[in-house]
Amino acid sequence: VQLVESGGGSVQTGRSLTLSCTASGFTFGHYAVAWFRHSTGRDREGVSCINSRDGSTYYGESVNGRFTISRDVSKDTVYLRMNSLKPDDTAVYTCAARYTLSEHTYCLAGEYDAWGRGTQVTVSS
Repeated sequence: VQLVESGGGSVQTGRSLTLSCTASGFTFGHYAVAWFRHSTGRDREGVSCINSRDGSTYYGESVNGRFTISRDVSKDTVYLRMNSLKPDDTAVYTCAARYTLSEHTYCLAGEYDAWGRGTQVTVSS
């Protein structure tokens, strides 16, 4: 099980980025997926998660209304569209996955057992 993130970069406040998390060696069909972020001096934060059955989603309070998670099963890819970016969004964004047949939406880091290496997002003022 391998996850590869892409799409990070450096942007100015107010701009948008779309991150991608692509599965390698498996299909996302029965996997719940989440995005987490971590920056120096801050604890890892859950950004968003999507379940494997009906596409139910959850967003962290700091990104709710600005970020959108989605999945393209045919491409084995989960996206994180980030709008109205702020300097506080600067972090390494990492996707995670877990196999499940449950309808539960998993959003805690401890619930995931497969992790990507992360992609850096830097937002300047």
